[in-house]
Amino acid sequence: MSAKSVRAKHLPGKMNKDGQNRQNAPAHPVRPRFQTPRPRKAERPPQEGERLQKVLAHAGVASRRACEELIVAGRVKVNGKVITELGTRVRPDEDLIEVDGAPIIAHRPQLSYYLLYKPVGYLSTVSDPHGRPTALSLVPTEERLYPVGRLDLGSEGLLLFTNDGELAHRLMHPRFEHEKEYLVLVQGELADEELERLRQGVHLEDRVTFVRAQVERLEPGYRWRREAVPQGCSWLRVTLREGRKRQIRLMLRALGYEVERLIRVRMGDLHLGTLQPSQGRWLSKREVLALRQSAGLDLPGPRKKQTTRESGGRGSQPQSPQKTQRKAGQKPLRSSRPRR
Repeated sequence: MSAKSVRAKHLPGKMNKDGQNRQNAPAHPVRPRFQTPRPRKAERPPQEGERLQKVLAHAGVASRRACEELIVAGRVKVNGKVITELGTRVRPDEDLIEVDGAPIIAHRPQLSYYLLYKPVGYLSTVSDPHGRPTALSLVPTEERLYPVGRLDLGSEGLLLFTNDGELAHRLMHPRFEHEKEYLVLVQGELADEELERLRQGVHLEDRVTFVRAQVERLEPGYRWRREAVPQGCSWLRVTLREGRKRQIRLMLRALGYEVERLIRVRMGDLHLGTLQPSQGRWLSKREVLALRQSAGLDLPGPRKKQTTRESGGRGSQPQSPQKTQRKAGQKPLRSSRPRR
């Protein structure tokens, strides 16, 4: 063995991270030419049935949150077995469901759609812990309907109530960009440059949120239903494709203007029409079809038969709030819909 090879063998060279002589280490790690693919995880079969708390809520037992508490407390049985795990799925048409030993009538609810003129001073929430009036109390049914979107306590106009969750999601989610049109009464008169600024977008009070809207000034003589315009005020038409909480009020406040009145007059193809505050009507089958098609959905299953007065057809009259208001604190024991 030559002296040069001996020195190369015994003299320390550059070390790698594993403490080995880099000079003697292979240049690249040896990898097999073909690697055995990893076995795929077994695909989970689609879960059948509906969540238990949802079935109980639709049957009129209690709110969904309260139904979850009943399940955790062990007060619910399915086919004689106590269920305490949230998210348990059941088949309402086949399983026997009991709450405190009493069987319930579980079924899929019929889909309903009610268009309301929400007045000022009513909340858009389903309930209020402080006892303030809610718009749901003006809907003439004991079914569990939910508002599609929100209107502030001081705002008014079109508010849709339904139990069609798929449609409600499409109408509310910003990704689908369904138009909502408002008439807005403001103090003062916006200049053309300010209108263009709203169209291009403004930052809200947090200096982070950036929003825009389609805005146009109505003619100086415009009157909402022939009501006199307060001195020094003017009307705007604002159209949103994605809505944030109090967006219109905050956008105008960012330019130094305060909103005196805000009325939602259109949501997609639905118009407020001639409804008066606190009045409403059931949507006709044709309106439901057009609304769902505009949201990219098909016509739902059969609905409850309604009279011409309820369906919003020709000759129908709006519901009177005195005859439709619910009794405070009244909770239905079961759904008012007949079993399918």
